Amino acid sequence: MPVAAKPQVWFLTGSQHLYGPETLARVAEQSQRIQRMLAGSGLISVEIVWRPVLADGGAIRQALHEANGDPSCVGVIAWMHTFSPAKMWITGLDLLRKPLLHLHTQLNESLPWAGIDMDFMNLNQAAHGDREFGFVQTRIGVTRKTVAGHVRDPLVARRIDGWARAATGAQQLRTLRLARFGDNMRDVAVTEGDKVEAELRLGVSVNTYGVNDLVALVDEVTEDEIAVLVAEYADTYLLATELRRGGDRHESLRYAARIESGLRRFLTEGGFGAFTTNFEDLGGLRQLPGLAVQRLMADGYGFGGEGDWKTSALLAAVKAMGEGTGRGTSFMEDYTYHFGPGEPKILGAHMLEVCPSIAARQPSCEIHPLGIGGREDPVRLVFDAEPGAAVVIGLADLGDRFRLTANEVQVVPPDEPLPNLPVARAVWRPAPSLSTSAECWLTAGGPHHTVLTQAVGAEPLRDLARILDVELALIDERSTTDEFTDRLRWNQAYHRLAQGLR
Repeated sequence: MPVAAKPQVWFLTGSQHLYGPETLARVAEQSQRIQRMLAGSGLISVEIVWRPVLADGGAIRQALHEANGDPSCVGVIAWMHTFSPAKMWITGLDLLRKPLLHLHTQLNESLPWAGIDMDFMNLNQAAHGDREFGFVQTRIGVTRKTVAGHVRDPLVARRIDGWARAATGAQQLRTLRLARFGDNMRDVAVTEGDKVEAELRLGVSVNTYGVNDLVALVDEVTEDEIAVLVAEYADTYLLATELRRGGDRHESLRYAARIESGLRRFLTEGGFGAFTTNFEDLGGLRQLPGLAVQRLMADGYGFGGEGDWKTSALLAAVKAMGEGTGRGTSFMEDYTYHFGPGEPKILGAHMLEVCPSIAARQPSCEIHPLGIGGREDPVRLVFDAEPGAAVVIGLADLGDRFRLTANEVQVVPPDEPLPNLPVARAVWRPAPSLSTSAECWLTAGGPHHTVLTQAVGAEPLRDLARILDVELALIDERSTTDEFTDRLRWNQAYHRLAQGLR
């Protein structure tokens, strides 16, 4: 789903009136220099917006109240340039509802040893002021990310960017409307979930619509609209011979275009950023939507198959987090294993719906039979995923909380061509190994529908989990089944205790 405007993060600087107007003017000038260094790094995906220096409780409350109410503001960075008595921040922090990053830095990278005097010490004492600020955040239980280091350090900028991307994903969820076409697949457990809790905890509004509400719009699509899309398909993809103009399956391609146009209209008019379909409930649709779903995901929409609204919402959030990276994110499913010979690995795919943003090369647009759904053969894009580092993420409802299960993986080329598997697919080597990864995933109750992303790494996912106050169970190179199982037990104790204190 196209982003309307570049997200903003407000840059707030703390000080106090004790030092006088001349010092506060210098604080303002230096904090603007910090803001410009961050904005000019080229490493941060959001707009860093400088706000006036905050030196008393009333100004702090007003600034944070305004941040809450500004839809373009996805989060707040706070830095204490001098010593800012943190009692001034208590009521403002208590009302803050946007994600907070505590930046612990200073303007000068090196100390001017020979020139240091007490005026310099009084002005440049973030080491003092940020400790006071850190205490009060801990004292009143403020959830935040803390980043320490000089702003010229690329690692500092990248860590700020990861948090900003997480804040953007959280903002996407808080305003997300999700349309379910029909219910979830019958007798499937993991795609069930508490939609009321999801709206309370994540912000996403999930509602069901009859498939034939969509069919009515599909049937209204004009021949001119179809022709435009068909021409775009021919220009963008390697079109199978039978789907080309004059081919014996060209009408199937035209119907796929009809579905895409009608589905786009439904989502646009309803203000939806995510959706689900279910092959068991297709109403008057002649094909299971394949090509349309793939292209909508490529445009940023969330999607979940078989009515899986949790994965659809997660995909929408991670898509927003990965905006501008040039790397892809897709709906995915672990399908089958290669235990050997050679490196063990996982083959992931789905019936049709894998996003072309992860494609290694130009996708092929093809038509093949589908053994389920009881409809005409669906059109779909076929490709292998781009090799490289990635994360596979799943969202499950455990009844008393949501859990994100994530696995760091390496996407690799297939060992051999897959001429008889006409779907989009990804092959990956999970960390730390296939057996340990699978044992941990199963122990966590991770879902079979997932999001595979090469655009977002583990640290931004941790930030997202903290912002949303959901559990994250990460499987990485250091994981063992026993350690991971113990961590889940401690997590369970923590989350249940925390709920009891609310």
